[in-house]
Amino acid sequence: MGTIGELGEFGLVGRLTRRLPQGPDVLLGPGDDAAVVAAPDARVVATTDLLVEGRHFRRDWSGPYDIGRKAAAQNLADVVAMGARPTALLVGLAAPLDTGADWAERLYDGLADECAAAGASVAGGDVVGASEITLAVTALGDLGGAPPLTRSGARPGDVVAVRGRLGWSAAGLALLAAGGDGPAELMAAHRRPAPPYEAGAQARELGATALLDVSDGLVQDLGHIAAASGVRIEIGSAALPVPEILGPDGTRHVLTGGEDHAFAGTFPAEAVLPSSWSAVGVVTEGAGVLVDGREPGPGGWDHFRV
Repeated sequence: MGTIGELGEFGLVGRLTRRLPQGPDVLLGPGDDAAVVAAPDARVVATTDLLVEGRHFRRDWSGPYDIGRKAAAQNLADVVAMGARPTALLVGLAAPLDTGADWAERLYDGLADECAAAGASVAGGDVVGASEITLAVTALGDLGGAPPLTRSGARPGDVVAVRGRLGWSAAGLALLAAGGDGPAELMAAHRRPAPPYEAGAQARELGATALLDVSDGLVQDLGHIAAASGVRIEIGSAALPVPEILGPDGTRHVLTGGEDHAFAGTFPAEAVLPSSWSAVGVVTEGAGVLVDGREPGPGGWDHFRV
């Protein structure tokens, strides 16, 4: 298979783009100066993330396919959190020239498969040589004529609810860092998150007043809703979904662990939430986030914290 340096830029681009099926939202895919993506709503939801080797992933812990799926998932989840339907990703890859071409191909297989799970496509991007692997991913989405679901709509009296796994990635990361060998499900959850992509449309149907992707920890991310909405959010730890597999630190993982890309939202008190959503608290007047009536300690992810 050789290395990406041996293939050269255009040889690598050709190998990678042949692995990227295009969905109906991509009117013109890879191969021209830019892609063309349908925007039937006349508005485009856009988000971007950087993933740097050693900071966001480790190749001795994660294979290229899982890294690709994780990179796509965290961006697609941001689009869904706005109440939008993901349509396309643009991916920039920087990598050392001795990186195996097969490694890059498996990375793009992961990107493509995660996009397929969300109904999107990898529409284009760029490749460049660098001293370390870095991925720059931009996701696009369509609102379908509806207003975006933002962080600023929560109101006193609303119910706070979550959907998706919480704490699994943090527990898996702790196991990997300690050199553990199980439970395998937790380590897999860190390597490859599983956002419930249908949650955005469902939250809108349920009348959500605010919604976000839990990427940096439940308490920290709910703090963003509280600040944007000018309210206080009060969580009861007994209501949190804490499965036994998370172990004795399960509650802490659920409250502060990031990278599961579950969804947290606020809903009118009269909303009838299905079993896929867990009500974990309420919105009140005030500021900040309380857990069991107390201010929580520091926790959650900060990209600039060493």
